[in-house]
Amino acid sequence: MPDETLVDQPNLISFDSSILRHEHNIPAQYIWPDPEKPSPDPPPELHVPPIDMGAFLSGDPVAISNATRLVNEACKKHGFFQVINHGVSLELISEAHKNMDLFFGMSLPEKMRAERKNGDHCGYASSFTGRFSSKLPWKETLSFGYCDDRDHRSLNMVEDYFLSKLGEDFTQFGRVFQDYCEAMSSLSLGITELLGVSLGVGPSNFRDFFKGNDSIMRLNHYPPCQKPDLVLGTGPHCDPTSLTILHQDDVGGLQVFVDGIWHSIPPCSEAFVALSNGMYKSCLHRAVVNNETARKSLAFFLCPKLDKVVTPPNGLLVNNTTNTATPRLYPDFTWRSLLEFTQKHYRADMKTLDAFSNWLQYHCNNNNNS
Repeated sequence: MPDETLVDQPNLISFDSSILRHEHNIPAQYIWPDPEKPSPDPPPELHVPPIDMGAFLSGDPVAISNATRLVNEACKKHGFFQVINHGVSLELISEAHKNMDLFFGMSLPEKMRAERKNGDHCGYASSFTGRFSSKLPWKETLSFGYCDDRDHRSLNMVEDYFLSKLGEDFTQFGRVFQDYCEAMSSLSLGITELLGVSLGVGPSNFRDFFKGNDSIMRLNHYPPCQKPDLVLGTGPHCDPTSLTILHQDDVGGLQVFVDGIWHSIPPCSEAFVALSNGMYKSCLHRAVVNNETARKSLAFFLCPKLDKVVTPPNGLLVNNTTNTATPRLYPDFTWRSLLEFTQKHYRADMKTLDAFSNWLQYHCNNNNNS
């Protein structure tokens, strides 16, 4: 399956937000096809239920019942819900946003010291200019890994990464995001308990699976665009990860496709937005930009250990009504193989998992015939 890579490398363009934010003549590579362009009219807001994580984890039967009902309804309908009373320090969230501002406020050459290499998932990326030739997103990102397996990886993995890439001036930056990732990992495991209960497989099933997770943290910066009706900050896609925990600033721009139309997700400074995949809906979403204010978001992608085999719990493979086996939609795979697929062979969209399944089957057949 071919990757939509650039073929004319000498003509690579760069996404320099300090310049492009003032540009009225939008480069063709960033202009999206008419059917995919954002509407100039404000979309309706999507009602996203607030899930009280503190109440759920307290063990109160009424709170557990209420939380599982809300999350079940949300995930079957569209795959989004908000998490409140989550236990993450608001001061830590504020520090994370401040440090994100500092990084994206640097000049392009300074940011490029942490450049993301083709095929890798960590580092700074100015749009997808080094990989794709059309429908480029109007954004820049900084991604880095976080591992919760304390026995086999550095206790300060995030700190060490930024020390090696950007030097001692970024020691505090690394500490802030080390703490932030640890908080997100802890919150993620709590949410997996909630999802496990709501699916009827128990609180420990998914939590045990994601212990020692090899996750990804991404900082997103969407600069203003003088013609925002021509571009997208992030194109329509479903995240190729297990669970995404997103914190938005107060600008807004996140949209989700429900019942045939796009809806906006209003930002809430004290809440995290959770996006679920799997038996629940793998939500199609995108980000739009505006012509006045930059938008920023913090995204933590919960992922299992790299070599963990991803397979559905036995409790989800049996139809309780007929006591018959439920057909498998996807084969077993490892997170390492899916990560390789999305970084080297495929641009994540609304059909990523189906395309990945076909890719796996193709390679499996070739290996069997060789």
